[in-house]
Amino acid sequence: MNLEKIIDKKNTDLSKKIDKQKVPEHVAIIMDGNGRWATKKGLARSFGHNKGVNVLKEILKASKNLGCKVLTVYAFSTENWTRPTKEVDFLINLFSEVLEKQIDEIHQESIRIKFIGDLTPFPATLKKLIQNAESLTKNNNTFLLNVCANYGGRQEIVKVAKEIASKSLSGEIKPSEVNEELFNSKLLTSGIKDPELLIRTSGEKRISNFLLWQLAYSEIYISEVLWPDFNEVEFLKAIIDYQSRNRRFGGIESLPNKSFKDSKYSS
Repeated sequence: MNLEKIIDKKNTDLSKKIDKQKVPEHVAIIMDGNGRWATKKGLARSFGHNKGVNVLKEILKASKNLGCKVLTVYAFSTENWTRPTKEVDFLINLFSEVLEKQIDEIHQESIRIKFIGDLTPFPATLKKLIQNAESLTKNNNTFLLNVCANYGGRQEIVKVAKEIASKSLSGEIKPSEVNEELFNSKLLTSGIKDPELLIRTSGEKRISNFLLWQLAYSEIYISEVLWPDFNEVEFLKAIIDYQSRNRRFGGIESLPNKSFKDSKYSS
């Protein structure tokens, strides 16, 4: 039996263990370990990032087929600018290359793509590609792929706080009207159900400034696998682990997450 058949058999075996009624609607992923994967193999870090793109395509397909509605991935953080200039330039070029070559396929799969973060520092060519990709797929409502690029959770919260403070000073809103619902409405993920599950690869046990507000009650699954070696089998393992947990939201018994229940990406 070759490797492909072994993987297919594992996928089938794991799929049987999944309760299709309890699949998380929104999964967030910190795709960690690309550079380390390449370094361990004596390759340039760019090889890891290239391999990581192929893995994302596999997981995007797997999550959609499983019945998830939203996948949010951490592609480039505000802290990633501190990496070597050569690597940063490669990542930016990789974004452009993927959008140019893959956006038609994404659109054909009825997937909407949205970029979350401060895009102003990116080159004009990349910003144009992002704009075109979002415009092309804006009416797709089967599945949403959020790509967090130049994103930071603290920066997002500060931005919202400043906006609310400004409106309070101008008299548009009263301080007494500031609540979680209002804050949620100003976030970059407004209208989208919070992630029920966060997956982080490479064994690191931190959330690294990712969706700090939105992950308040998310289940966290840490995989020791580096992202370029992550695959559908590992993804299904994460889903099975998620389904084994009792989500109490601070109470005693599991309760459904009713946040954004009217969103088209929420059942």
